Amino acid sequence: MNLSQFTHIYLIGIGGIGMSALARYFMANNKLVAGYDLASSPLTELLEKEGASIHFEDDLNKISATFLNKINTLIIYTPAIPKTNKELNFFIDNDYVLLKRSQVLGLISLDKNCIAIAGTHGKTTVSSMTAHILNNGKMGCNAFLGGIANNYNSNLILNENSRNLVVEADEFDRSFLHLSPNLAVITSMDADHLDIFSNHQGLKKSFQEFVDLIHPEGILLVKKELKKELHSELPIYTYSPDDASADFKVEDMQLIDGIYQFTILGPGLRIENVLLGMPGKINVENALAAAAIAYLCIENTNNIKNSLYTFSGVKRRMEYIIKRTDLVYLDDYAHHPEEIKASILSVKALYPDKKVTGIFQPHLYSRTRDFLNDFAKSLALLDQLILLEIYPAREEPIPGINSKLLLNKIPMTNKILLQKADLIPFLKSESPHVILSLGAGDIDRLVDKIKAAFE
Repeated sequence: MNLSQFTHIYLIGIGGIGMSALARYFMANNKLVAGYDLASSPLTELLEKEGASIHFEDDLNKISATFLNKINTLIIYTPAIPKTNKELNFFIDNDYVLLKRSQVLGLISLDKNCIAIAGTHGKTTVSSMTAHILNNGKMGCNAFLGGIANNYNSNLILNENSRNLVVEADEFDRSFLHLSPNLAVITSMDADHLDIFSNHQGLKKSFQEFVDLIHPEGILLVKKELKKELHSELPIYTYSPDDASADFKVEDMQLIDGIYQFTILGPGLRIENVLLGMPGKINVENALAAAAIAYLCIENTNNIKNSLYTFSGVKRRMEYIIKRTDLVYLDDYAHHPEEIKASILSVKALYPDKKVTGIFQPHLYSRTRDFLNDFAKSLALLDQLILLEIYPAREEPIPGINSKLLLNKIPMTNKILLQKADLIPFLKSESPHVILSLGAGDIDRLVDKIKAAFE
């Protein structure tokens, strides 16, 4: 299919992070763009300012007649949209051209040097770091990111003179199997999305299928411990900040005034005194992966070093909201037990002598059920826990699965379950030292309110 044949693009779920990047891409290519989403958000507000027409009711009468022409309109939808959605069913029943977000991204990637970064966690930060390095280099890049990169205040980077395309390869709904990678990266394969894959082995099988899609002259880069679980006839490079046997590794790592300094080593590569412009030990690992990708793309080592220092992070990825001597507040998208563990340990390393108060909103009933004990262990690393109710996203409630069940499993005494309306008064009464908010639901709507309460 040739995407250029369509003059009108209608996106169902336009406010999603991946969908909004596609909306921006098509607007930049002079297409008329409109869409539906469940609720207004900072992302949809930006899209409307940029020229998209958006409504927030599942109502066919809200769709402009100019987007009902079957010949010139492409309908794009996300798997997060429920199957009962009236608009989606109208377009299906009336034989419009419908494509999933991942299928469209796959079509865009066909004539590019596709650098696809996958993993159950870490992929957004690694993708954004990689895009920043390449964008600053001679070859430049295009990028579709799963978060808002602070350097660009966007999830999309466009450069019509570059063939490089950095994409976040999402395993949810097996979306990454629509890509055609030239260089593929896998950061992690922890059990997740078991509502899609049934079990951990099913998820690993999907990652192997992703590896099998790499171009015959392509390259695979994986975190060191994953190499034994993946098979490929292509060159496989490994990275690890902790394993000296990895191809790309770190030495001389130091934490100086809250900033990590280290040396990056690789085959024929040595970059000394690298300074990371964003907090957290987990981001040293992400920076190593991004540096390895850029080096394998023949990027200049001085640019790699400078770009890692100037990279200012991604919204909701270990992001400083308040940084004062009397109070620190960080916000993180972590919503899987392993991500939560890494996030908490990173913050504790930065502030070893301060009490860390965590606010966590579980995401999905099924994920809470499937990883109940793992969530309990990770959250117990906090000094104080404020637990919110589960954010359902696309799911209906599961009987017996709720935040109270999780709270009772967590082996710590300083814990409480609160409604969102009670959060800020409680926080104010506690006089916290370090606040860390965690979750992938609508907890992001509380960030500015918490910030305002403590300014």
